Amino acid sequence: MKAKRTLWVGVGLLAAFALWTLLIVSVDVQHVGQNETAVGFATFNTWFHRLTGVHLWLYTVTDWLGLVPIAVCMGFGVLGLIQWIRRRSLFRVDLDVILLGVYYILVIFGYLIFEMVPINYRPIPIDGHMEASYPSSTTLLVLSVMPTLMLQIKRRCRSKALRITVYALSVSFSAFMVIGRLTAGVHWATDIIGSAWLSFGLFALYHAAVLFSDKRKENGV
Repeated sequence: MKAKRTLWVGVGLLAAFALWTLLIVSVDVQHVGQNETAVGFATFNTWFHRLTGVHLWLYTVTDWLGLVPIAVCMGFGVLGLIQWIRRRSLFRVDLDVILLGVYYILVIFGYLIFEMVPINYRPIPIDGHMEASYPSSTTLLVLSVMPTLMLQIKRRCRSKALRITVYALSVSFSAFMVIGRLTAGVHWATDIIGSAWLSFGLFALYHAAVLFSDKRKENGV
């Protein structure tokens, strides 16, 4: 059953994220960060950071482009609100839209946890301040939200040309943002990898929940 497979994929990806996080705090930990803060996989991370250098213009560009997935979230929020008003009941809003709202809250919650309990800090200060770096919040936002846009377009749009266009733009945008964040020099490489594990894991759980709800609807439950 596709829903169960997707669920187990999500669980597996989140388990991989948990293992990755454990490795980051225990493997090759050296005090090479700001103010001699500890960094896991230090040899690899410092090598990659020296390789890419620091490009603050790219950091700024990707920071502003982070508004795109936020706009996507707001768009689905408006969709849910319109359905709520027209149908006069929250429980008549499409279940996949309600689940999407819950999913976005989980993404935010995941981000806040690591803001409160920093695993490591950015390689460089941002506006003179040390900031938590793991996982990369911008990468987490992009890789968590853009796949939901692709899924919702697939479910709601009959135009094949429009679907293909949205898919291509979403994949291209996501790739640019991840590569941009990776090479801007404001994160350790392992921060980006961790964000990918977490994002895809959470999205797989959302997708599984939608598939389970579709199955229940088909069965008349």
